[in-house]
Amino acid sequence: MAVKKHGHLHHGKTTRDILDAADVLSKAGLKTGDIFLDAGCGDGFISIVASSLVGDEGQVYALDIYPESIKKLENEIKNKNIKNIETFVADITEKIPIKSDLVDLCVMANVFHGFVANKEVEKSLSEIKRVIKPGSTFAIVEFKKIEGTPGPPLSIRLNPEEVEDIISRNGFKVSGTIETGLYHYMVLSEKMK
Repeated sequence: MAVKKHGHLHHGKTTRDILDAADVLSKAGLKTGDIFLDAGCGDGFISIVASSLVGDEGQVYALDIYPESIKKLENEIKNKNIKNIETFVADITEKIPIKSDLVDLCVMANVFHGFVANKEVEKSLSEIKRVIKPGSTFAIVEFKKIEGTPGPPLSIRLNPEEVEDIISRNGFKVSGTIETGLYHYMVLSEKMK
């Protein structure tokens, strides 16, 4: 069952087969010992890879509004006996259930366009900004705006310049945009001190 907010449906689908989590995390700069937030984690395939990269000294927080996605992730965590992932069913536009200034790296993959379409950008970015340490990285992965490729309808996809502009106006300093796979790009930014 999809969660309907204002207009865009937040589906809870996976992009596991078309997005390389290790590539995303490497390019975003995830390190051993980091505290990582997978914001809008879906089935958590990025969180699973992040858990091995941050190691025993690190921590992964995975949250999604879609309970079935979190359930799938929790089953995978249990089956793989992973100890450093904590999951939450939560709405990013309301409250992320972790402390302020805690996160070293936050990745939001394939969900930012939904916040824009639903006019929930300020609310979601305010919560992301609250939980990230000053100077730490916020990475937004989005589908390229190319006809005939996997992803949401072309009408709600964003080009990198649009993402850069939106996050710049909401307290983040853009450090660059890079490709990550055939269908995605990633905008890297940091929380301003």
